[in-house]
Amino acid sequence: MDKSYVLTTNNTGEGLNSVPTAVNWYRPKVALGEIRALMEKSDGRAMLDTVIWLGSMVILAGVAVTLWPSWWSTPFWLAYGVLYGSASDARWHECGHNTAFKTTWMNSVVYHIASFMLIRSPLVWRASHVRHHTDTIIVGRDPEIVAMRPPDLLRLFLNVFGLVDFYYLVMRMFLHASGSIDRQEAVYLRKQNYSKVFLVARTWLLIYALTIGCAFWMSSILPVMLIGLPRLYGAWHHVMTGVLQHLGLAENVSDHRLNTRTVLMNPISRFIYLNMNYHIEHHMFTMVPYYKLPALHEMIKHDLPPPEPSILAAFRKLIPVLVKQLRYHDALIIPKLPVGATPYRDEVEKLRPFAM
Repeated sequence: MDKSYVLTTNNTGEGLNSVPTAVNWYRPKVALGEIRALMEKSDGRAMLDTVIWLGSMVILAGVAVTLWPSWWSTPFWLAYGVLYGSASDARWHECGHNTAFKTTWMNSVVYHIASFMLIRSPLVWRASHVRHHTDTIIVGRDPEIVAMRPPDLLRLFLNVFGLVDFYYLVMRMFLHASGSIDRQEAVYLRKQNYSKVFLVARTWLLIYALTIGCAFWMSSILPVMLIGLPRLYGAWHHVMTGVLQHLGLAENVSDHRLNTRTVLMNPISRFIYLNMNYHIEHHMFTMVPYYKLPALHEMIKHDLPPPEPSILAAFRKLIPVLVKQLRYHDALIIPKLPVGATPYRDEVEKLRPFAM
């Protein structure tokens, strides 16, 4: 990892304060009443999506187990894996923001279920994500930068199968279970939460140990096909959509229009991803729930770069930039603004020589 991306030090090797920076993020002007209306949450809508998500998993798993070990079970395992290893990422995200359900405890329950599926320590990752929103793609401050510069393309490819993340998260779970916190996690995680982190890790290890023990007792991999392995074989969708959020865009700027990307997606991907394809909108107005992001997009699209028309179109634009970054680390995309939009701030002029 390039030293500048390490949270515990800055470019000169000096220690960093754990207090986030005070970035003056740009936001479009909106009517206060309209944005407050969009921030209203609904238990009913979130519950419906959750029942469809978990209910579909139960049905798919039941069919897959019934057809096992026939190859006819394969498509059902693949679909189950996506709901386990990818749809859980969006539920983790929205419930971590407490914006999915109106009722707080409902957000908490789904958040912990999704965190377990992803092997993401709930308290650690909540703190990490708060920092991500406070210091979005600020080098040395944001702990959730997906790819450094130059990009590690092999790592990105392996993560399509969840391999790198799975190894990292399992090792981190063992570290927490041993009663230790990673040095970079200590930058943004409160000390009073350490004991809870350790308890969660030890509980999860017990669950995984029982699952593996059950697999040996049954002489079958079915238990781990249901719990654990879907984090690998079902991760591809959340990786595919996740890399489009910020990759290939600007670092160290104060305008989400420069460092975040909105992509139009098909209805299935939008359900799996919970409308996080409207990602500029989400970063600008974090407390708007996922089911109202399309309305928010319509409200402020006059001031945003036109969204990429599809996942494929977004990758067609992104991949050449990643390849170029292998030699020219500062290569990036500067999205064009529509006529009449509020111009970018002066910081954009420093980026133009590197734009593709």
